[in-house]
Amino acid sequence: MPIFLMNTFGSASIGVFLRVTDRFMIIPSQVPATKIKKLEDWFEMQTVRTNIGGSVIVGCLVCANSYGIILPRHIWDEELATLKSLSGVNIAVATTNKTAYGNLVSANDRGAVVDPRLGKEDVKLISDALDVEVVPGEVAGLPYVGSLTIATNRGVMAHPMIKPEEEALLREVLKVSVGVGTINCGIPYIATGLIGNSNVAVAGSLTTGPELFMIGQALGVVD
Repeated sequence: MPIFLMNTFGSASIGVFLRVTDRFMIIPSQVPATKIKKLEDWFEMQTVRTNIGGSVIVGCLVCANSYGIILPRHIWDEELATLKSLSGVNIAVATTNKTAYGNLVSANDRGAVVDPRLGKEDVKLISDALDVEVVPGEVAGLPYVGSLTIATNRGVMAHPMIKPEEEALLREVLKVSVGVGTINCGIPYIATGLIGNSNVAVAGSLTTGPELFMIGQALGVVD
């Protein structure tokens, strides 16, 4: 269960561009074939190539777990059709003005903690599509929990300034242990530079050895 290093579009902020679950990966169409081959070899799962509303920042715009995908309303018809090629996955398109669902939701296959500013309509959409309990919460006193954590079915990696009550909520809702750390040489916005699932983690190319150790401990992906 290894950890790899990678950049995307010349950036170590790989989590901005990529979305990974235990069942599938969503990768922008412009990612080179050599990079996609590496990701497919590492994760050994189905890959879907598409942008979201024409944008390559898939990781920011898409929230997903093994059961479902939440998409912003500005998704294009052809992009939606591509995502619907995933069999047995609930596809939900939001109708509100929110767009960056990847930044607003921290989810695995057991639960979801969401930005407390989301309305009832969004909360119901997320719960129905991901088939999990949805609870509002913050991390480090900040509402955009999706950008401050990476959650898998084996663990959560969170912003190092997370408060004890926030950590307890993540453990209760996501039903996994919580570790803390940084990525890409000190950045606390974990999801910007880390992707992973129950088996593999891939960190931005600037991530240091001590940071990789903390990631391995938090997500349970250590050799």
